Amino acid sequence: LKTCPSLCPNNRTTHTVTEFLITGLDEVQHPKVVGLAILLVLFLILIGSITNICVIAFNKPLHTPMYFFICSLAVVDIVYTSGISVTMLNVLLGEERRVPYAPCMIQCFLFHLGSTMEPFAIALMAYDRLIAISHPLRYQTILTNTNVCLLIIATWALGCIFASLWTGLVNNLPFCGSNKLPYSFCEYAALVRAACVNPTFYFSVASTVATTILWVNLALIFFSYMKIVYVVIRMSSSKDRRKTFNTCVSHMIVVACFFIPKVLLILVTRVGLVLTLSHRNGLIIGSTLGPSLVNPLVYCLKTKEIRGRLKYIFKRSEISPNM
Repeated sequence: LKTCPSLCPNNRTTHTVTEFLITGLDEVQHPKVVGLAILLVLFLILIGSITNICVIAFNKPLHTPMYFFICSLAVVDIVYTSGISVTMLNVLLGEERRVPYAPCMIQCFLFHLGSTMEPFAIALMAYDRLIAISHPLRYQTILTNTNVCLLIIATWALGCIFASLWTGLVNNLPFCGSNKLPYSFCEYAALVRAACVNPTFYFSVASTVATTILWVNLALIFFSYMKIVYVVIRMSSSKDRRKTFNTCVSHMIVVACFFIPKVLLILVTRVGLVLTLSHRNGLIIGSTLGPSLVNPLVYCLKTKEIRGRLKYIFKRSEISPNM
């Protein structure tokens, strides 16, 4: 035991925590059914994302900026969902609520890395569409493979910095005996609430930074599409306008699926509506797994080149009845 009067309210004694207890899923009425549903969603996310990555990686004609950005988003979806799903599946299917300290911190890092990277990855894809439609003749010179790689590396570096910041903050917090996390998995908010500190400051900092990241990327996407709409309106051919619009449909679906739940959650909390922990946990799980499930399906089904490559692969794998 150790005391830390400067950090612990009322000079309470802190304890060395070796594990945390996930209690946020205790009220789930049918844990096995919910666990199987999460397992199915995770399986579809992994299959869809890995399929997109492999199709793009092994087809040289697809080694273009747009598909590099799709690969980056697929990696984000895998990181984003895998980290949290393992704990939820352990709790719901394995009936194991304990999470050791180190894996809990790793999960916190992966979750916040994914939640930071997702808007960055989507914004990069909007930038790609903007250049492709507004400056088609300069597209190859502006978005060279080198520039694309630098943009992707820069966003991943920013994501790692922010995720490390949140994980580092909670890793240094003192705990005054309670290791229960009334959440679905290890995340910044859950660990701050379990710590022996006044959470107001920590929540204010996190909320400010996270909201800024979200709104800045949403603003970039919005202005990109305003420019795209302006260019499309000036096109003389309705066929060209329709074709240009179709190239943006997949990305617009991805934008809507990710940002609408996030913005609604922010607005709900800003107007003073108090959510129960069960509702909050459900919203976080849905807003994490939902977009990550939609993303690979959208690009598999709506992107002509990926869809064509998949059809070609399946046709080649068919066994002729005469053989």
